[in-house]
Amino acid sequence: MSNYLIPSPLEQFEIVTILPLSIAGINISITNSALFLCLTFTISIFWLSLTFYKSSLIPTNWQLLKELIYSITSNMVRENLGSKGEFYFPFIFSLHLFLLFCNFVGMVPYSFTVTSHIIFTFSLALSIFIGVNIIGLQTHGLNFFSLFLPRGVPLIIVPLIITIELLSYTVKVFTLSIRLFANMTSGHTLLKIIAGFAWTMLSAGGLLAVFHIIPLGLLVALTGLELAIAGLQAYVFTLLTCIYLNDVLDLH
Repeated sequence: MSNYLIPSPLEQFEIVTILPLSIAGINISITNSALFLCLTFTISIFWLSLTFYKSSLIPTNWQLLKELIYSITSNMVRENLGSKGEFYFPFIFSLHLFLLFCNFVGMVPYSFTVTSHIIFTFSLALSIFIGVNIIGLQTHGLNFFSLFLPRGVPLIIVPLIITIELLSYTVKVFTLSIRLFANMTSGHTLLKIIAGFAWTMLSAGGLLAVFHIIPLGLLVALTGLELAIAGLQAYVFTLLTCIYLNDVLDLH
């Protein structure tokens, strides 16, 4: 009987150096993560350009899809930020679209899922967190810090309340990044395990090869579910960004 080498389901998340580069002792090598990040950005710009130069009065399917995403993002901003959200809409829409493409590109076989790495999701969440705080300080000045002290709190428990509010406020960075990272990593790992199981049954031959259709059918169903989760997680990340931004604008 032949021995089949089954690769680890976590192997798909390995960062591999494609083009080693070093300047003044600083490693700036191009990895598969950086390559697919640039590829995702290029694809998103190209997809948007498909509807920029059309003179037809009848919208194309690409334009209808773009308008659907635009409408979803617009409603999200309107419901959570109101009229003041119009100023931040370009950033919110770009963030939503970019995360959508990052997640969907990662669903292509033998590609790389950028959002499955905590370093990327945490860096993105931390950048948004810092930007949101800068906006809060610019809008309210030192009154921004009243966010950590609700009105009417007894003086004796003020230090405790401030500590709790500060911790709950800071943890937003971790919840925002871990949610996206964990969902994408777990989903892709499960797909890899089911695919490996189906291939092992098919390679074994005999009766097992006949029943490989069961995990294969499950794989197809889970792929559809993972596509839905990819879109949902991009939406949730963008929605929470709107909510956090609204908190500092209105000082809830």
